[in-house]
Amino acid sequence: MSESDDLKRLAAPATGQPDTVRPIDAVTGVLLEPGQECRIEELRPGVADYLRRKYPSLKPDDTIDRGRIEELRRQSILDLLREDRGELTPIENEVANSIASRETLAENTELEFDDTETLGSRVADLVADFGGSWIFIIGFASLLAVWMAYNTFVVASDAFDTYPFVLLNLVLSTIAAFQAPVIMMSQRRQEAKDRLRSTNDYKVNLKAELEIRRLHEKVDHLITRDRRSSEETGDGKNELLRRPKQPRLKEARQRSAQRRSSALTPGVTVR
Repeated sequence: MSESDDLKRLAAPATGQPDTVRPIDAVTGVLLEPGQECRIEELRPGVADYLRRKYPSLKPDDTIDRGRIEELRRQSILDLLREDRGELTPIENEVANSIASRETLAENTELEFDDTETLGSRVADLVADFGGSWIFIIGFASLLAVWMAYNTFVVASDAFDTYPFVLLNLVLSTIAAFQAPVIMMSQRRQEAKDRLRSTNDYKVNLKAELEIRRLHEKVDHLITRDRRSSEETGDGKNELLRRPKQPRLKEARQRSAQRRSSALTPGVTVR
């Protein structure tokens, strides 16, 4: 006798009436209220397989607490991920919790990243956008041409920056010295945004893969159950079809015997 059978026997009242027996969680041994139980065979295939691997003595008609199904679903998903990937990361744990609790996992990374944006980061983005545009290239080239033409041809005798344009070189060096770190700050922010986006994509793709796998298991489970139900229904129909034939066959045999006896006895007619 298994442990679950012992628990059921102990839960039975002294009267021995089966309709008053309270269900028992076959895993924890806790008495359950009527309607709070769920049979092992009614669980999803992934959860049921996880329970059978962890508790081999469980039987299909054993019951567990419905309130523990969500946690068991999470544990079954974690067990499945460990078989495929080994040690789990916090992201994979988050995906498992999201599937078990049926929560939405997709996030708008742009809005989430904008919430952490500061004035300096916005200025860095603007400088990087402007420094990497054709407007900056054309405008800066035009400024250099005007500067050199003005100091070379217009006020050649009284130029404030004569050839080789030392002041212009100083201005260009100063602009480059300030622009390069600002652009690097913007690039770091863009890298952080890309990492956040790729992490979100990974979580969504992993959840979709697991959900599709669980959906396949559920469809296979439904097909198997429907097939069993169809076979049982077909057996019942065949039994019903066979039953009427037996009395008719017996009656036909009786009539045949009566005809044979009437043939031997003159004056007797069998209808």
